[in-house]
Amino acid sequence: MIRTESDGSCWYASAKRHPSDNCRVRPPGATPSLLVIHNISLPAGCWDTGHVIDLFCNRIDPDAHASFADLGGLRVSSHLLIDRRGRLCQFVPFDRAAWHAGVSCFDGRENCNEFSIGIELTGADATPFTQKQYFRLAAVTRALVKRYPDITPERIVGHSDIARPAGRKTDPGPAFDWPRYRALLAGRPGADTSAGPGR
Repeated sequence: MIRTESDGSCWYASAKRHPSDNCRVRPPGATPSLLVIHNISLPAGCWDTGHVIDLFCNRIDPDAHASFADLGGLRVSSHLLIDRRGRLCQFVPFDRAAWHAGVSCFDGRENCNEFSIGIELTGADATPFTQKQYFRLAAVTRALVKRYPDITPERIVGHSDIARPAGRKTDPGPAFDWPRYRALLAGRPGADTSAGPGR
């Protein structure tokens, strides 16, 4: 499912591509070994507006909404975006570092952008994610782990787990059902997650 192009760039085969300039070459010897899950919506709590794609591709109009005033000069991206219907977009090839983690640290190693892959889910901290998003996220994760085996279960985290200082970020938020996601990864789609979101 992950295809290497003639130029060496690595893309998810079925993802719609929206190439972003907000990325850089990974440092020598750095390969993806961490998967970071985020959520995003623009404006907050609004889905399928197209503004997230505009943000990651540097086309956001700061005048389009009152909450966008500070976004005009922001340069951020993620490798992938999964919308509420499970549709997949890719902005940055996996061989390059996307700008999704910000000031961050995992297992004593700073600047997680250099060695991570970022996946954004359209949503908000307190809003349950959709079944299609969980199924797509699990499928994508399995493909990534197959391609990049250093991404072990312990190295699949939320943005809130790596952001510094602690508490700077809260996503993917309490509504993200980690047991359900991990059950899907393990091939147990019917696993009981009635205990609710948690790790």
